Amino acid sequence: QVQLVESGGGLVQVGGSLRLSCTASGRSTSTYHMGWFRQAPGEEREFVATISGSGTNTYYDDSVIGRFTISRDNAKNTVYLQMNSLKPEDTAVYYCAADPNSVSGCLFSTCYESWGQGTQVTVSS
Repeated sequence: QVQLVESGGGLVQVGGSLRLSCTASGRSTSTYHMGWFRQAPGEEREFVATISGSGTNTYYDDSVIGRFTISRDNAKNTVYLQMNSLKPEDTAVYYCAADPNSVSGCLFSTCYESWGQGTQVTVSS
């Protein structure tokens, strides 16, 4: 089983930036698709971005295209989410997740077997 720990969340003003990190332990995730999801209060958890094991292929929700970048460093067993031009609607708890099975990136939370505890991102206007 993979354990995931997110970090890097916080309070930022509109237009600001944050970089989230997700470090895995227990085994290497270099062959896994990794994803970021988020959940705002009273809302369902939603897909943000996913990246292939090699880092070659990425996919984003339309709402973050051009603002967020997902990347990974397999030597560190870590995945990142660089978030720029943040908006109030980006406020949510952000979760990292590991998908060991999918051949291509999956947008659905049911594909992901391991989840972190989440990190809060708050964008103030």
